Amino acid sequence: MTTNALASPDPGRLITFVGGDGAGKSTLAARLHKSLNDAGHKAILVGKHSTDVPRDPELSSYLDRLNALVYRRDARVAQACGDHYWLLALASWYTLQDRLVIQPALTAGLHVVLDNAHHKILARYAVNPEVSTSLAAQVFAHLTEPNLVFFLNISAREALSRKGAFTSLETGHSGDSDEDFIRYQDIVLDQMREQAKRGAWLSLDVAQLDRDQVFKAASSALSDRLHLTV
Repeated sequence: MTTNALASPDPGRLITFVGGDGAGKSTLAARLHKSLNDAGHKAILVGKHSTDVPRDPELSSYLDRLNALVYRRDARVAQACGDHYWLLALASWYTLQDRLVIQPALTAGLHVVLDNAHHKILARYAVNPEVSTSLAAQVFAHLTEPNLVFFLNISAREALSRKGAFTSLETGHSGDSDEDFIRYQDIVLDQMREQAKRGAWLSLDVAQLDRDQVFKAASSALSDRLHLTV
C-alpha cells in the first residue's frame, strides 16, 4: 500500500531592510509587503513590535512582554541599565522573534519582510568603546540569514531633513542638537557601509530617488534576485 504524503511547501524568503534613522525603511517594507500579497505571493510584515505567534496566545503574550521591556520602557531606566544589558536584551528579543515568528513562517512557505533588522544595532555597537565588537557580532550570529538585504543609503543630514525630530538614542546619547544627530548617525552609517561590502547587500542611494523610484528599484531587485514579481 502506498501513502501519498502532502508535499512540503517551498521555503519562504527573508527580505530585510537596513539604513540609518529616517532612511525610509519602514515605508518601503510596508509597500513591498502589500505589493507581494497583491501579486499573489504569501508574505508577512515583521517589525520591532511584531509579537503574534500564530495559534499560540501564551507565546504571543510572552513575546509581547519581552517587547515591552526592550522597546516600551522609560528612557531613564534604559540609560541606568547600561550598554551590556541592552545588547543582551536586544539579542534575546531578536532570538525569540526569529525562532517563534520568522523561522516558522519561512518553513510554512511565507515570505517574511523584516523591518528593523539587527544590522543597525551591530553598527551602533561597533562604534561603542564600552562593548566588544566581537561580543555584539556573536550574540546575533545565529539569526536566520536574509535572502536579500536592502541598504537604504542616505546621509544623516538628508535623513534629518526628512525625519524632523529624533530621540536621544539616535544621537548615541551624545546631545540633543541637530549636529549631534548628524555626527553620530554618520559614524554609524559608515559601519553599515562596511557591513554592506562584506554582505553583498543591495545598496539604494535613496537621497537621489523619490519614493516611487525607490519602490521600482526594490521591485526590480526582488524579481532579478529572488524571482518574485510584484
